[in-house]
Amino acid sequence: MKKIIYLFILCSLFYTCEDVIDVNLNEAEPRLVIEASIDWYKNTTGNEQSIKLSLSAPFFDEIIPPANDALVEIIDSNGNTFSFLEENNSGIYKTNNFTPIIDEMYTLVINYDNEVYTATETLKSVVPIDYIEQNDEGGFVGDEIEVKVYFTDPADIDNYYFFEYYTDFSDTPSLDVAEDRFIDGNQIFGFYSEEDLEPGNELTIRHFGVSKQYYEFMFILLQQGSDDGGGPFETQPATVRGNCINITNEDNYPFGY
Repeated sequence: MKKIIYLFILCSLFYTCEDVIDVNLNEAEPRLVIEASIDWYKNTTGNEQSIKLSLSAPFFDEIIPPANDALVEIIDSNGNTFSFLEENNSGIYKTNNFTPIIDEMYTLVINYDNEVYTATETLKSVVPIDYIEQNDEGGFVGDEIEVKVYFTDPADIDNYYFFEYYTDFSDTPSLDVAEDRFIDGNQIFGFYSEEDLEPGNELTIRHFGVSKQYYEFMFILLQQGSDDGGGPFETQPATVRGNCINITNEDNYPFGY
């Protein structure tokens, strides 16, 4: 009898149950989300640019609603205005006559839902990539393909960098930022490693020069969104605010940069 009781208790230790729990999350009024990255790729004129406007949505929603019917324009320091027109109610606003100038300051102006949003930023240059190196000893245990992107940082100038890594097996890019505080004037590298990366996959690497303000924004955003930042239901330490402001109603501030 004692053996039977002992075996029953032992088996019960490995018995698991499953239950469905409905999580009720607080919902806030939608806010405008601004993705206005003006990128001038090498060997292009930079005339074609796009800006994405969307609205914040509840956590479990699978569809991100676009922000339609906005008036979008960018103005340079000489007063030249570039208008962006929405494409097919997509929330994507495009222009094909933009004039990019390195170190020029541009002001974004958005009129949406009877409120005006603005942001100001400077177009920064970036040094060319020297070369790219691949090895098969990346990752935590050294069994992943790792790609290093080498470039030479200009000496005696504060520089900030942003990287995008796109693969042909994922719709989501890997992002990273870097600064030259401890490596000024030296050859340095950004690196990408992914356990699913295999010989034959295509990897697109984009290397940007950015402002200190954008570097700090992305650094905090990437920290909070990383695997080390807690679970999906963990409250973020603070709302990551970009450089976009609502000059009509400051309490209804936008997300994005």
